Amino acid sequence: MNKKLIALAVAGATFAPAVMAQSANPVTLYGRIWVMANSVKAEGGPAVPIGNRVTVVDESSLIGFRGQEDLGGGLKAFFQLESSAPPDAGGGTFGSRNSGVGLTGGFGTILLGKWDSPMKLSAIFVDPYAQNTIGNQLAVVNVGNFNRRENNMIQYWTPNWGGFSARFMYGANEGKTATANPSNGSFYLDYAKGPFRINYAYEKHKDQRGAVVTAGVDEKQQNVAGTAVFGPVKLGLLFQKMEGTARTDRHGAEASGVYTAGKNEFIINYGRNRNGASTLCVTTGTSTVCPKEPETKMLGVGYNYNFSKRTTFMMRYADIKNNAQAALSDASFGFNTAVANDQDPKGFGAGFRHTF
Repeated sequence: MNKKLIALAVAGATFAPAVMAQSANPVTLYGRIWVMANSVKAEGGPAVPIGNRVTVVDESSLIGFRGQEDLGGGLKAFFQLESSAPPDAGGGTFGSRNSGVGLTGGFGTILLGKWDSPMKLSAIFVDPYAQNTIGNQLAVVNVGNFNRRENNMIQYWTPNWGGFSARFMYGANEGKTATANPSNGSFYLDYAKGPFRINYAYEKHKDQRGAVVTAGVDEKQQNVAGTAVFGPVKLGLLFQKMEGTARTDRHGAEASGVYTAGKNEFIINYGRNRNGASTLCVTTGTSTVCPKEPETKMLGVGYNYNFSKRTTFMMRYADIKNNAQAALSDASFGFNTAVANDQDPKGFGAGFRHTF
């Protein structure tokens, strides 16, 4: 018996420091399960229609771990490892979402890893659907791979000075070749105080066309966005301008509104994206023909019932109109084939979101 007691005492002495350290600097497990069932289709134009179908779509479900260590003098080390966790089909990739390590203190925060770009964050806060479910803003804004969760990045976040703050990001040029030196830079300036938030963002992609490395091609985007809360009503407005080599300037816009009554939320989301065609015109004899400009309009109507702060039931209706030069949609429709020019995706969805 004495030997057993001695062994237990030794084990306790061995593990106690680790347990105490873990208690002083706890690691938090968190996550979100969000799935929608949709009835969707895309018709119009000369292409074969995408017939009505039911899709069950994961809406960015995730699981993550985060923690921090107090280093003294107001300085803290922190980490986060966040992974996709799709419950509709399984799979997911460890560390595929916002993941990184850094230091935070009176100087602000510095972070290395994989994280949402300032440009993405500048747009998403206007979207009442948080860039998920049919009818979200990604059908019409941040087109051209500007809605990035940037790999291999360095970010600096300033402290908050009376409502003013800023974020800066550099995406490393690890993809450099003999002819191209692709890199990304992004920042935002933000003011948030009381019922108002206003944000300006700028991002530039060097030697890239969308997600493809292309020597001699640069793309840049500017974003101005804001929200205002008046009692139970929240309004949002966003304007974007994208410029690219050998392209006309693309313009995106979104207006949103949310009315809250107890546990009920009634939502409307409208957006438009136009222009962005190639500037290369074709001359045949005395006739010159230039590409016609694409245009897309989107309307989303939604309803949320919040059973609690963690569990929500939601319904959505979305209608997207593309002209003969446009083929925009968003991943939340769950189509297994690409929408063609002049096709109009539309549909209805319902589902649940639970956070933990």
